[in-house]
Amino acid sequence: MEYRVLAGWRAVVRRVVLAVMLGLGLVLAASPATARRGSGVVRVRIDTTLGAITVAVNERAAPATAANFLAYVDDGRFDGTNFYRAAQRKADPRFGFVQGGIQTDARRILPPFAFEGTGKTGLRHVDGAISMARHDDPKSAGGNYFICVGPIPSLDASATSRGYAVFGRVVAGMDVVRRILAAPTRGGSEVTRGQMLTNPVRVIRMVRLNGVAKPTVRPRQWLEKIPR
Repeated sequence: MEYRVLAGWRAVVRRVVLAVMLGLGLVLAASPATARRGSGVVRVRIDTTLGAITVAVNERAAPATAANFLAYVDDGRFDGTNFYRAAQRKADPRFGFVQGGIQTDARRILPPFAFEGTGKTGLRHVDGAISMARHDDPKSAGGNYFICVGPIPSLDASATSRGYAVFGRVVAGMDVVRRILAAPTRGGSEVTRGQMLTNPVRVIRMVRLNGVAKPTVRPRQWLEKIPR
C-alpha cells in the first residue's frame, strides 16, 4: 500500500515538473532575449577591409536618426564608402572616435531629418556608441557617423551645446574600431587637422541582420556609369 502511494506521488511530481518546464519554455520562446522582433533594436553588420563591426541601432530611443541610418543601409548608400577619420585623444591616444560615411558625395545623400540630440533620447556617448556627425547646422547630420572608443561626455547635450545624436552601440567588433583609431593619420584642417586616415578603411557593405529592409525609391546615382 505504501509503495503504491509513493509511486502515485512520484507520478504527480513528474507531471508537475513537466508542466513547469513546458511553461518556462514558452516564456523563454516569447522573451525579448530570444525573439528580437518588436524589440526596437536592429542589428547592422559593417563589413570592412579590417573585419566586421556589428552595431545595435536603437529605433525606440532615436526613431528618426535610426530610420535615417537604416535607409542609407537598405539603399546600399554606405557600400563602398570609407572610415576616413581617426580622432585620438591627445592625453591618451587609445581613446577617441573614428568617423565614416559618404563624406561630401552628393550622389548618395538623403534629405535631412529631425535632429534627436542626447537631451531628447537619453542615450549617451559611451564606449562603443555610434552617433551622427554634423556641422554647426543640426540638419546637416545624415550620411556621416562616428563610433566612440571610450566615453566622450563632452559630445552629449548640455546647457551650452545641442550635442550630437547617438542612435546605437557597437555589440561586436570593437577590436576593429580600435585598429582604425590606431591607424596612421595626416592632413585635414581646423578641427580635423592631423586626423584624416592616411589609408582610409573601406566599408565593403552594410547589411541588416534582423528586421525588414525598407529601401527608398530615390535614385542611386553613385551606381550610374559616367559616359565616356
